[in-house]
Amino acid sequence: MWPQNYSPLPGVVTSAFLASTPILILLLLLGALDVRAHRAAAVSLLCAAVLAITGFGMPASLALAAAGFGAMFGLFPIGWIVLNAMFVYQVSVETGQFEALKKQIARISDDQRIQTLIIAFCFGAFIEGCAGFGAPVAITAAMLIGVGFKPLESATLALIGNTAPVAFGSVGIPITTLHSITGLDLHQLSAMTGRQLPFFSLLIPFWLVAVKAGFKGMLGVWPACLTCGVSFAVTQFAVSNYHGPWLVDTASALVAMFMLWVLLRFRRGSQSTTTGEAMIEATGARLRPWVPWIFLSVFVAVWSIPAWKNCLNEVSSPKLAIPWLHLGIQKMPPAVPAPEAERAEFVFNWLSATGTALLLAGVCSGFALCLSIREMITIYVRTVLRLRVSLLTIMLMLALGFTTRYSGTDTAIGLAFAQTGRWFPFFSPLLGWLGVALTGSDTSSNVLFGNLQKTTAQQIDVSPILTCAANTSGGVMGKMIDAQSIVVAGTATSAAGNEADAGTILRSVFIHSLVLAVLVGALVWLQAYFFPWMVPA
Repeated sequence: MWPQNYSPLPGVVTSAFLASTPILILLLLLGALDVRAHRAAAVSLLCAAVLAITGFGMPASLALAAAGFGAMFGLFPIGWIVLNAMFVYQVSVETGQFEALKKQIARISDDQRIQTLIIAFCFGAFIEGCAGFGAPVAITAAMLIGVGFKPLESATLALIGNTAPVAFGSVGIPITTLHSITGLDLHQLSAMTGRQLPFFSLLIPFWLVAVKAGFKGMLGVWPACLTCGVSFAVTQFAVSNYHGPWLVDTASALVAMFMLWVLLRFRRGSQSTTTGEAMIEATGARLRPWVPWIFLSVFVAVWSIPAWKNCLNEVSSPKLAIPWLHLGIQKMPPAVPAPEAERAEFVFNWLSATGTALLLAGVCSGFALCLSIREMITIYVRTVLRLRVSLLTIMLMLALGFTTRYSGTDTAIGLAFAQTGRWFPFFSPLLGWLGVALTGSDTSSNVLFGNLQKTTAQQIDVSPILTCAANTSGGVMGKMIDAQSIVVAGTATSAAGNEADAGTILRSVFIHSLVLAVLVGALVWLQAYFFPWMVPA
């Protein structure tokens, strides 16, 4: 068993600087040199492996096994979930139902302030919960353009709206990945994140409308902002604390949209004189565009029921010990109180994984919308081809994260961050913000900094559940300024013939991103020292 070494150089700070080299290279390639994510991840992975072997004394076989383990986890379940979530979306697009859905949303109100809430916040959160990875910004920016918003305005609102839901995006992948990286309890991480973000979920609707129409314009629709924010925040808290991370965004968005619709109906009053038969026909036409998303919600909800999941796990979840790596590494003090063997087991959950539920949702949606098996296979193959680079990037990012975890380099960085003492809870979400701003993904930020947050919290006697959740909560505010989101937003607005350039979009959202990230830092610091009862026991 190889014991991890956290101080290959004299001094904690110098060792931490050496350990941070792969991450600094990744951030440099992504942020300054504009290298594509998969290439930057590959270079950083190579640097991390070389550093682990030559600088920290990790045997080459262990380094190779750690990278392979991370790549496997990146492909399954994470890549599997992303692929099938996008398959559901493509079924909706290919059948023309997504266009019908867009028109339905636009007809709810002709007030652009209300449309901002419905499209940029509610529907954006719904898409984030189903797919994530840039899809919400692209879809909502295009929809805003379609209902009459200006290009720069559409990009700005889409990016600001795509904040509060990101931590639970793509069926909870950021939280489940954070759990896998840190080994902390999944439901406690979900609950803690659900005790931080609802404050901002309540704030964002007011913020969005103020950006769109100014403070006075926001006051004109404050009941709608309040209804939207409260319903989203309450549902976000309840689902994350009492169910888990998988359906938080989907449920919160649907509840917020429904409550906003009820408010608008109540204020307008019902003036319908439609006959019963015509009403049934109209209701069926209105529900048809929602079929893929209804199937998605139902299947994921059923797959998340503990009894059903445990039943499937008994027959479909073989646990494979990773050769060389499993129980081949020993964590050492001060990272842990006493030497501890690291486990490395890959759970091949081929039947009850969330991705399988999404695949079935896509297939059922295809049948319900009158697609043939051949047409569905064609759509699926196109989805795979479209996501091939994204899947490769996920695998490389996870390989990098697992290499830094098992080599102990992230622990070396965490020991240096512990020097900030009582102020670390404030900087904890800002670290997540920086990670997302430069990597483009809350999931990637959690992979890179999850164990660092955990180790530092243990060193300063703060709950690691709090700081790890803060990494993902602070990270959501960095989503609006990452290069990927900026480019996606600009591309989505090009359909109007007046594309907003990336520099202009970045300048329009940067101050919003920074201020919100600082507010998250202040909240986490208060939770650490003044409201510790908010942290799950």
